[in-house]
Amino acid sequence: MIDLGYSKPFASGGNRFCYRHPEKPLLCIKVMRPGRTAELLGRAPWYKKWRGEDDFDDNLREQEGYSQKAIQQNKEGLWRHLPRWYGIQQTSLGPGAVTDLILESEGNPAPTLRQYLNKHGLNSEIRSALERFAAWLLEYGVLTKNLIAHNLVVRRENEKLEIYIIDGLGCASFLPLPQISDFFAKRYIQRRIRRMWLRVEWEISDKKTPWRKFESQGLKH
Repeated sequence: MIDLGYSKPFASGGNRFCYRHPEKPLLCIKVMRPGRTAELLGRAPWYKKWRGEDDFDDNLREQEGYSQKAIQQNKEGLWRHLPRWYGIQQTSLGPGAVTDLILESEGNPAPTLRQYLNKHGLNSEIRSALERFAAWLLEYGVLTKNLIAHNLVVRRENEKLEIYIIDGLGCASFLPLPQISDFFAKRYIQRRIRRMWLRVEWEISDKKTPWRKFESQGLKH
């Protein structure tokens, strides 16, 4: 068991806390917030409640995302924009999803794309990094949910910025066609990339327009 009793999270999301592995500092451990799955189940509409708490466990969802065909093929270059996965391991705070920790050269966790955009805006360097990331998604057929700015981190490598996806793997399509057909997978990924650019535009805007409305307007053009 991994003892996190003396650890403090270096980051947190709506559902999980992120810890640095106490014995292997190059690894990240994500643990669900206490009681969060039950809370999400209780707030879910009636037609989702039959799935049970496991369906609201982000660690299990991440495990499923890493099990997709594109990642299981483990082609050369796959890990250029993706932390490696080491499974769900037991910790003193409950099950934890263990992955590589994407670090800056100084040894600190890499900033999120949101943090970078807030500081530097959409400059040519980060635009090029996003274009390389989008090309990688299409080349390897990696399925993701919405590519939002706090689920992507930015690291400088060989004098260039690179994007890593640290959360949100998997398929959000109601029908499983992208998971079984390369044709539908490509179309699905192209739509996610389009939404990613819209999200970037929204992140650098004044955000007076709510994201859902901004997205809806952008997809019409």
